[in-house]
Amino acid sequence: MLTFYHTPLSINSRRVWVALLEKALPFEAVVMNLGGDQFRPEFLALNPFHHIPVLRDGDFRIIESFAILDYLEAQYPTPALLPTHPRALAKTRMVQMVTVNELVPAVNPLLKAMMGFGQDSPEVIDQAKQRAGVVLQFYADQLGEGPYFGGEQLTLADIVAGTFAPWFEQLGLPLSTYPNLHGWTARLMERPAWQATQPTAAELAAFRDRMGERMASQGP
Repeated sequence: MLTFYHTPLSINSRRVWVALLEKALPFEAVVMNLGGDQFRPEFLALNPFHHIPVLRDGDFRIIESFAILDYLEAQYPTPALLPTHPRALAKTRMVQMVTVNELVPAVNPLLKAMMGFGQDSPEVIDQAKQRAGVVLQFYADQLGEGPYFGGEQLTLADIVAGTFAPWFEQLGLPLSTYPNLHGWTARLMERPAWQATQPTAAELAAFRDRMGERMASQGP
C-alpha cells in the first residue's frame, strides 16, 4: 500500500496527488500540519529535511516531488504519464523544469499579494508579471493546437504546470491572449483529479488565517 504524506495546499504535494489519482492508484493519505508535524521524529525518519511530500511504498520511501513522479511512472506505468517519442519526452521535461525554475520564482510576489501577505512595489509586481508572461508564452508555444502538452495524452508536463493553472487569473495573469492555454486550463479543471484536489475557499481562508497569525507572532 502506498502512503502519501502531504498538505493539500502545497503545490509540490498537489502534483503528486493528481498523479496518484490519474493513475487510479490506491493510497493512504496522511495530511500533515506544517505547524509542527514535519519536525516529529517519526516524520524526520522519513525525510530528514522535514519537507513534504513524501511517498512510502512498503518499506521504500521517496522524497522530492519529481522523484516521486518518476518512481510512480516507472513502478506503475499504466496509464502512462510520460511519452516515449524523444521530442515529446523532451517537451515534457522542458515544461516541468520551466515551471519550477522560471514560473515559481516569477509568481512569488503575485502569490504573496493574492494571499494577503503584503504588497511589493508596483515595479516588483510588474516585473513578476513580465517574467510570468514569458513562461505563459512558452507554454502556449509548446502546447500548440493539441489538447495537452503530449498531444492527446495527458503527461507529467500537464500535471506539473497544471497545478498552477487554476490560479493564473487570480494572480493577475489573464489568459485572454493565450486562447490555447485557456482551453487547456478548462480541460484540466474538468478532470476528476483536478476537481478532487482543488482547494476550497474555506481551506484557503483557514490557511491565510494561520499564516497571518504565524507572521504576527514573529513580529517585525
